[in-house]
This record gives sequence, C-alpha cells and structure tokens, in this order.
Amino acid sequence: MSFRRAALALALAATILAAPAPATAAPGVVEVSNTVDIRCAFYTMKADADWYFPAGTPRGLVYLQHGFSRSNGNLQDLAEHYATAGFVVFAPTLPSANLYGCTVNNIGNNTGFLDNVADLLGKAADSGDKLGRSFADARARAGRTGLALPTSYVISGHSAGGEVAAYVANRLRTSYAAQFAKVKALVLLDPVKSPVGQSMADAFNGLRNTALPMYAISSPPYLANSNASGTVALTSAVSRPFLGVRLSTGCHCDAEGGSTDGLCTLTSGTPQARNVAALQTLAVGWAVDGVTGTSTAAYYPGGAYYDGLLADGVVQTLSGA
Repeated sequence: MSFRRAALALALAATILAAPAPATAAPGVVEVSNTVDIRCAFYTMKADADWYFPAGTPRGLVYLQHGFSRSNGNLQDLAEHYATAGFVVFAPTLPSANLYGCTVNNIGNNTGFLDNVADLLGKAADSGDKLGRSFADARARAGRTGLALPTSYVISGHSAGGEVAAYVANRLRTSYAAQFAKVKALVLLDPVKSPVGQSMADAFNGLRNTALPMYAISSPPYLANSNASGTVALTSAVSRPFLGVRLSTGCHCDAEGGSTDGLCTLTSGTPQARNVAALQTLAVGWAVDGVTGTSTAAYYPGGAYYDGLLADGVVQTLSGA
C-alpha cells in the first residue's frame, strides 16, 4: 500500500473509531463551536473550530492545533486547562486527507495551505478578516459580545500539529512582522515531522535566532511519534540550554489527556495520570509566562515543582545542541 493510501485509510479509521469528546466545559469556561474560513486551492474551506472563553478578562490567545488523524475535540482537555488559566483558545480541525493537499501534515505539499492557516493570525488585527469573523460569531454565541480578540498569542500544537505550529510561527516572522511580535511562546506537544518536505526544519532554522520562547513536552522515541522526529528537529536546530522536557514514561496521547480516544490509545498507548498532569501544568505555566513576560521558577530547572518531577523520574530535561 502506498503512503498516500495508508494515510487516507488511517484518516478514515479515525473518523469511524473516534469517540466524541466530553461535551461539558470546565467550570468557568464557555466552549462554543463554529467554523473558520481557510483558503484551500481554488475554494474556501469552512473548517470546524472550537473556541474556549475564560471567566473574566483574557490574558492572551492560544492557537491550539491537533495532529494527524485527530480533531479539535481530542484536545478539549488541554484547551480547557489553557482557558481556565485565562486564555481564549482557538482550536480548528484541519483535514488529514484532502485531494488538494490541504492537510495538517505534509503528505504531498501542504505548505501553500499552511501559508493560508498562518494568514489567520497574520490578519487577526483586522476584525473583518477570517479569524476576526469567526471570533465575533463565537463570542456572540458565548455571551461575551464586548470581548476583544486578545493581542498576545501562544501557538501550541500536538504531533503533526506541532509542525503546523512551528511553520505558522515562522511564516508570521517572514510575512507578518507586526503579528509575529505578538507571539509570546511556542509550545510543542510530542511534535512529529511530516514524512515529506522540510517544513519543520525550515521553521526551526528561521526561529532559532529570535527571542521567541520555544518548548517541547515529548514522549520517548517510538513508532507513534516517528522516533521523536519533531523533538530531534528542535533540539538539533535550536541551541538553548532549556527546550522543555521528555516525559520518561510518556506516550503520544498525553497531550489529549481525558479527551483522547480508542484510536490513539490503541496505536500509541494509554496516558498515565502523572504524565498528563505534568504536561498540562508545564504547558500552561510556560504559556502564562510567555504572555506575562515572567519566568515562574517552579516550571524550570531549579524550581521546586520542576526539580520534584526530575527527582521522581517523571521528566528529563531537553536542551539544544
């Protein structure tokens, strides 16, 4: 079977086997669903989008991207943790199979499509543009009509969505300088490099000399994360003493936590509660530090919480070459 056929088969299996995500949002968080327009070849795709609104004034916007054969609902658990910490969360579903290459990972050439995904944040300052229209509709559905779209961004992605996240951040750097200045952190969750192209390597090569905080929370190398290909790409390209953590007994489904499903656990293993808790705590903590311009000692080497994770064997520190 060719890789393209295998990819289409896996996407179909995901549609058949995926269980619905929990419908009830965390206390104080309002979740609504709508669509967002994304250009795909010669037509405009209306991609499903989930929006999460925190109680009170938001501290920033998290763009949260799922991985291959997954959907935005699989990241509901993590999205709610981001929202509980004060973020508006935007989580679109991108196709895993598309005749025109408009896919979350590269199985041919999806870079033109990812340019259009980046354009969402690139033109977010225009309330009449694509992201602004989706946000306006979502806030009305959530009963938050007076709310403005936050102007500090965290870009976060799981698996193949980690490549999307890195690509989008770098595209903002090259094409939307004013919007790139609003990106305060890149948080990658067991990122996986696409089997085709060099999008992830190119992104890290473009971002490595910027001041953008970049972190990964990864599982050990194995088949499900393509032998930690995304983490290897990050640590090979970016020379920094701290680039996040590897969960010593982690699995590829950890980022999905309580909203994972049988397809992920069947192919990748079942998340352990302590790994999910560590991932959610660190991802949210780094995101908050990014938008507030602070460095909370607990979430980095030398801090009590972090060093406790090290001592208990929950995490290993990632650093750049």
